[in-house]
Amino acid sequence: MKANGFTSVAAGLLFAILWSSASAATKIGLASAQPFVIAVPRFFIAALVMLLIAHAILKKPVPSIAELRKLAVYGLLNVTIYLGLYVIAMQHVSAGLGSLFVGTNPVMISIITAVWLKQPVTFKTIGSLFLCSAGIVIAAYPLLQESYATPAGLLILLISMISYSAGALYFSRSTWNHLHILTINGWQTLLGGIFLLPFLFTSYDQSENVFDLRWLGSVLWLAVPVSIFAVQLWLYLLRANPVKASFWLFLCPISGFCIAAVLMGEPVTTYTIIGVVFVIAGLYMVQRQSKA
Repeated sequence: MKANGFTSVAAGLLFAILWSSASAATKIGLASAQPFVIAVPRFFIAALVMLLIAHAILKKPVPSIAELRKLAVYGLLNVTIYLGLYVIAMQHVSAGLGSLFVGTNPVMISIITAVWLKQPVTFKTIGSLFLCSAGIVIAAYPLLQESYATPAGLLILLISMISYSAGALYFSRSTWNHLHILTINGWQTLLGGIFLLPFLFTSYDQSENVFDLRWLGSVLWLAVPVSIFAVQLWLYLLRANPVKASFWLFLCPISGFCIAAVLMGEPVTTYTIIGVVFVIAGLYMVQRQSKA
């Protein structure tokens, strides 16, 4: 294997592991603190690191007012709504299911693109949606029985994924005037975190928060390996080959369930395996359509 091929494979594997680890890390943090007490510090730490590198070290220009407006919209969709709802949903949904939902984003993006651009929805898109939905239902069934998930949690998770997909489309269809990717990520993360502050202040309850090593480890893991390194690996893969990059999302449900089983003791049953297979088949159908 060529060196660049080996690098891409290594980057893809590490991305899938880091990206899918967010669900378990969130669940661990929720054992010590409220959702926004985990999310807001995560965003501010990640944003501070990225903006420090972008502006102080790399000397990249600060976005203009017009660019900040677009970054605010992107941050609202990609951080405030998506990750804000995601951390709430993880109170009611298993870490494995959280990873499974994350892996379905390519399907949602395809559907939102068709609706947004008023394009006809293809048979493959409908078939992919059916397979992914069936997979989630199958994987969730025993977890609902054992109180590892609730219908409300699944609904909140679904809404968060729709916001993420809408944010991805907004980002891809916007002009960023050669802004450095660390500048974009840093500012959208900062602004998205700022928008969450009112919810943090109004919902904060001191009796529900213990600022122990479990909380600190969760926040730091979500801020650095997930919000910074995983995103940079994803961008590296996208620049190398966008079509092949999307296939690494297939590993997220698998690695997510494995991490949840090891760290959280969540069950991996025949339902889990069948559900993951259905979701991967649905994702593969969408990617085959994109490739064609």
